[in-house]
Amino acid sequence: MVEERSLLSKIGNGLNVVLLILITLLCLLPVWYTLVISLSDKAPVAAGQVFAWPKQFTLGSYRAIMEDPQFFRSFWISVQRVAYGALITFIVVLLMAYPLSKSSEEFKPRNLIMWLLIFCMMFSGGLVPWFMTMRDIGLINNIWGLVLGGGLPVFNVILVMNYFRNLPKEMEESALMDGAGPWRILLGIYLPLAKPVMATILIFTIVGHWNEFFQALVLMNKNENYPLQSYIRQVAVVVNTSQMDAETAKRMTSLSNQTLNAAKIFISMLPLLVIYPFFQKYFVKGITLGSVKG
Repeated sequence: MVEERSLLSKIGNGLNVVLLILITLLCLLPVWYTLVISLSDKAPVAAGQVFAWPKQFTLGSYRAIMEDPQFFRSFWISVQRVAYGALITFIVVLLMAYPLSKSSEEFKPRNLIMWLLIFCMMFSGGLVPWFMTMRDIGLINNIWGLVLGGGLPVFNVILVMNYFRNLPKEMEESALMDGAGPWRILLGIYLPLAKPVMATILIFTIVGHWNEFFQALVLMNKNENYPLQSYIRQVAVVVNTSQMDAETAKRMTSLSNQTLNAAKIFISMLPLLVIYPFFQKYFVKGITLGSVKG
């Protein structure tokens, strides 16, 4: 059957396409502009002459960052933090959301635990008690302090819990009749069906751990223990004129804080830009189905 479209319908579809293109450009232009600034010489950048394309193309800002060994050390710390943090958060959220998705008759402490979670999500003890707790359990100057400092995101627990509550109850009843226990039901039924919401909390966790910088400033006493974002915040190009040859001096004078900062920002965005397309297909379904109670 061929659907007849009216002129008004065609105009509406065209306007939707134009609107979506404009929104896409608004999302992409800041990323492109940051890249253009980072690839331009400091003179045209300072003069405000750089817009759509680099002027006086140079990779000096990227070389200045890459030549610092601390950059690679901080990058590796961030990779470890994301890997450990994503794994721990995945396990903890899954194990907490499953029993909380049951009714209070099936899991009696449910309401009490939910009230505690909501309270902790809405109110914080503050930075000083948090730091004292981390210090007392030996998580200063330790990557596990960065991983465990926010290891239980309550919002993610609620997201997964609501997703589980939307799954058909009959599947669990059939599994119980066949002799399956809670672990078998969770790992064999719930987890495979929860790919969208688990992918959603994974991207939330990865982005959170990758972009977070403040915890390291509080917990780490040594710069070599900083993750990438904390390093980017602190990094500076140290110029030693007594040991600088003519070529290095020329390259350093072509740098400015604006071009260097743009290079830092763009490098920090790249890993997330690479991995996000692999999770995108699950994102909308996971967050919408997990955000409402069935």
